[in-house]
Amino acid sequence: MEQPIKRIAVFSSGGDAPGMNAAIRAVVRTATYNDLHIYGIYRGYEGMINGEIERLETSHVANIIHRGGTILKTARSEKFRTPEGRKLAYESLVAQDIDACIAIGGNGTFTGAQIFSQEYDIPFIGIPGTIDNDLYGTDFTIGFDTAVNTAVEAVDRIRDTADSHNRLFFIEVMGRHSGYIALYTGIGSGAGFVMLPERETTIQEVIQQLKAGAKRKKLFSLVIVAEGHPLGGAQAIADAINQEFDYYETKVAIIGHLQRGGSPTAQDRVLASQLGYSAVEGLLAGQRNVMVGQVNEDIVFTDFNDSIQQIKVFNPDLLRMAEILGL
Repeated sequence: MEQPIKRIAVFSSGGDAPGMNAAIRAVVRTATYNDLHIYGIYRGYEGMINGEIERLETSHVANIIHRGGTILKTARSEKFRTPEGRKLAYESLVAQDIDACIAIGGNGTFTGAQIFSQEYDIPFIGIPGTIDNDLYGTDFTIGFDTAVNTAVEAVDRIRDTADSHNRLFFIEVMGRHSGYIALYTGIGSGAGFVMLPERETTIQEVIQQLKAGAKRKKLFSLVIVAEGHPLGGAQAIADAINQEFDYYETKVAIIGHLQRGGSPTAQDRVLASQLGYSAVEGLLAGQRNVMVGQVNEDIVFTDFNDSIQQIKVFNPDLLRMAEILGL
């Protein structure tokens, strides 16, 4: 029989995402309610290796639900990729008598958790905290909604300049190899065209769309480009199009890491709270080595292997709608 869980640790890893603090808060308070000892690991797997672990009380998570970033800090660890590094991490957990871990992060974080849990008998539950929204097993990840709202606000401001000067703007948003931020930003900002990694797009297709707008005397245009597009970033695409189409004065804007910071939206705070609470409840109910997510407003648990390897696909109606409304 498995030993009852009495001491758990929580950490954030990889890129920060708005709402991570809300998830940490939910984990700490739910664990405390269930009479568990809860520990925080600072700087992700790197801190786990170095023994940067301390007991958390509810007072440590007071007044953090509205804060961006993560109070536990975050890092990417090359050492943890090695068996020697993972052994040191295990020894740090054993030294604190930690029975289970809750990892807040994305694809890389869960890959590390999966490997570690196969090598050592410490169960993990993952909470999807990444602005990219690229994890299978949840409709939305923590931080995605805030990132989209930040991007839409930025595009709204760029629209004013584009309209005033009759300009064509190529606006690059984050998302790594996922086009979710680009798609939702494109729809939310009323952009004329959206370029996604998941959808093959040629330079000629973009030019054809822009020419159609110019023919209708469209005074300006906005093109949202996902940073992971196979044709390159916004600057490379703008340069390629400028060689064949110069109807508009062309500018490029890269929103960048503005999308990763800032106070989380209410939606991200609620989602983070639900997933943090459910992660602790899931551990106590026997869930092991899974990601907790929300699908159709229901809490679900997905094996790490599936959450990492399964491809999360767009609703095709959203793509079609974006194309029609961008005409």
